[in-house]
Amino acid sequence: MSVKVSMPKLGMTMRTGKLSKWFKNEGDQVGAGEELFEVETEKITNKVEAPVGGILFQIVVREGAVVPIGTIVGVIAEPGEIPERIEGIEVGEIAEPTPAPVAAASGTEAEGPVERGEILATPASKRLAKELVVDLTTPASKRLAKELVVDLTLVKGTGPDGRIREADVTRYHEQALRKPRITPLAEEIARKASLDISVISGTGEGGKITREDVERALQERKPAAVEEKKPALTIPMTGMRKAIADNMFASLHNTAQLSLASEVDVTESLRFVALVQEQHKKDESVRVSLNDIVIMATSRALKRFPIMNSTQVGSEIILHDSVAMGIAVAIPEGLIVPVLRDADRKGLLQIAGEARVLIGKARSNSLSMDDVTGGTFTITNLSASRVDNFTPILRPPETGILGIGRVVKKPVVFEGEIVIRSLMGLSLTFDHRVVDGSPASVFFDLLCSYLEQPTLILT
Repeated sequence: MSVKVSMPKLGMTMRTGKLSKWFKNEGDQVGAGEELFEVETEKITNKVEAPVGGILFQIVVREGAVVPIGTIVGVIAEPGEIPERIEGIEVGEIAEPTPAPVAAASGTEAEGPVERGEILATPASKRLAKELVVDLTTPASKRLAKELVVDLTLVKGTGPDGRIREADVTRYHEQALRKPRITPLAEEIARKASLDISVISGTGEGGKITREDVERALQERKPAAVEEKKPALTIPMTGMRKAIADNMFASLHNTAQLSLASEVDVTESLRFVALVQEQHKKDESVRVSLNDIVIMATSRALKRFPIMNSTQVGSEIILHDSVAMGIAVAIPEGLIVPVLRDADRKGLLQIAGEARVLIGKARSNSLSMDDVTGGTFTITNLSASRVDNFTPILRPPETGILGIGRVVKKPVVFEGEIVIRSLMGLSLTFDHRVVDGSPASVFFDLLCSYLEQPTLILT
């Protein structure tokens, strides 16, 4: 029995998803638990596994299409099974989600899921609907359709009021015999290349023409004497890279961003980190870094300045009662920002442990949608590079983002003497529509003082 595969809900806030890639073609064998397609949201990309094994009978939603959760994206059938095809969804089309079960006329809950396009009705209305369909089909055409194994729902009637006649059934049958069986993707490639599919031999199931068959035919029709010029290396702007590009472009064009920068003496913070590490040197589970101190200090400072821990939604500014700290993590595909929730209510060791878990999940591509949504402020750290200062870009609807540069030992005047201290570049970008420069600079000054004397965090 065939199984319809739907767009999954990958997080509490997810409403739609972009089907960015299919890992299988129509007609391919699929194993249960095997990666089937990739879903892209504005926050994250996820690979979705096949719920059952079988043959990928139909790809309903094409690569690049954005559909609501619950929308049927594909059909997996048993070998030899030929279920009814579903109307496909191309890029740019708008799909309605699969309706949830609703109560039937008798007052009891409807049995089973309701597929997209199906209408629940009373038994009487179903009988009436069936009679109306029969009235549009002549008895002779019904007999002929049964003999030729033709689905009357696919036949366009040319008789009065759309009545289906024998000639309509015959014409549809002849067209079906003339038209080679071909996957939708292969048909689209052939159409764009003006390739006659009638001369192609299909290697798919039952002689169906696949994408590989079309590409092979295109190669064979090229003149052998003409040497193709190899194109320059190209990188497709898809998946996470495309999401980052769109979000950063929108951020710069839809917000009023202003940045503040300074050098902060973090000598005492580094000594504090070394003290904690020495105190827990026998416990391998305890690992604390300067970045954890920055997270803790920033979270405490945000509690003193709620406007910096706000998000703008429409014409309203929402002040959050807890800090959901975004931690930017670089991965091969780009940049991902998992969220450490209630950071203002946690101690240094708890922050260090949970941050390490989130960073590990980011690098192993195992973050969930809930792990990357709901942030109220973000920290991005380039201290491992030779960058002293930079201007990070906001992650709307957040109001602020903190950029951390490298730590460098420099001679400075400290308590009236020239000494070597550890200085770190720090920059704050904020949305000037939400907060003015003066309160933002006061917040920035408090944060710097916390990092210069970490014991002040406790005050």
